[in-house]
Amino acid sequence: MEESVGDFFTGSSVLITGGTGSFGQAFAKYLLKQTDVARVIIFSRDEWKQWQMRHSDPIFTHPNIRFFLGDVRDLSRLKLALKDVQFVVHAAALKQVPAAEYNPTEFINTNVTGAMNLTAAALESDVRHVIALSTDKAVNPLNLYGATKLCSDKLFIAANSYVGKQSFPRFSVVRYGNVLGSRGSLIPLWTAQAQQGASQLPITDMTMTRFWISLQQAVEFVVMALKQQTGGEIFVPKSPSVKISDLAQALFPSLELEVTGIRPGEKLHEVLISQDDARNTYEFDTHYRIIPPYPYQRTPEITRVLEQAQRVASDFSLCSDNNPRLLHSIQEIRELIS
Repeated sequence: MEESVGDFFTGSSVLITGGTGSFGQAFAKYLLKQTDVARVIIFSRDEWKQWQMRHSDPIFTHPNIRFFLGDVRDLSRLKLALKDVQFVVHAAALKQVPAAEYNPTEFINTNVTGAMNLTAAALESDVRHVIALSTDKAVNPLNLYGATKLCSDKLFIAANSYVGKQSFPRFSVVRYGNVLGSRGSLIPLWTAQAQQGASQLPITDMTMTRFWISLQQAVEFVVMALKQQTGGEIFVPKSPSVKISDLAQALFPSLELEVTGIRPGEKLHEVLISQDDARNTYEFDTHYRIIPPYPYQRTPEITRVLEQAQRVASDFSLCSDNNPRLLHSIQEIRELIS
């Protein structure tokens, strides 16, 4: 009988880096409400955001939650935070594309060195499962943020090579697109402008498309990845994509759109799986898995798991404009964002 989610986390400690962010809060809330987790550790560097999180919802005063100040740039602090921790979800990152171009070293220190520190600390601890959150911008990156996330993905996949005979920790990556309603994303921006009485909404290009996933779906997908990971995979959900102009019409049908042009470092369409990755990509009912290209990076369990899946065609790619789940109906889009 398959182990339930509650049983999977029972008595365990889960550390979330970047835990005060949109995903971190949603994941912590899920664990505290749906499982018998022993500890949920919010690891982040901003004491004010931790204070805000603690006072934003009564669930965050739960006796099993801990607020741990620290920065992923600090290896010694990470090692201390990982004591007696079994699960790690790595959500800490600097993400704003223009800021990355102006402050490249800061993004490299957090997104790349931070990933390197976390893998090193996990390998020296009793951690069992590590999931790192990635982004569609890491595929064929056009901007520095995407490049740092690609480096981060490579570090987590490569970490499986250093595990040794005990076969733990297992390191895997979850990659998805835009998260509906997350802090700093498009929908809250448009909503704020509409509430302030704007007659137009800014849009970069009328044909631009993006992948979308809800916070709840992202949380549940990470839980699935933690339960099913063998180590070395990149998990990619089968999520819908939407034309940005259709999204605006679904949200604010009475407002006109002002085309501002594509910004530097921005793509017209995002990619979750490139054609170059097709030879290592397998399809499951709800998602795809990209396995490591090098045999020494593949865990023994991967071959067994892949017997349940089908390899995609050699010319396969998953782009926001060729996605089988590209939504065209305004009603479908409204249901997606509701």
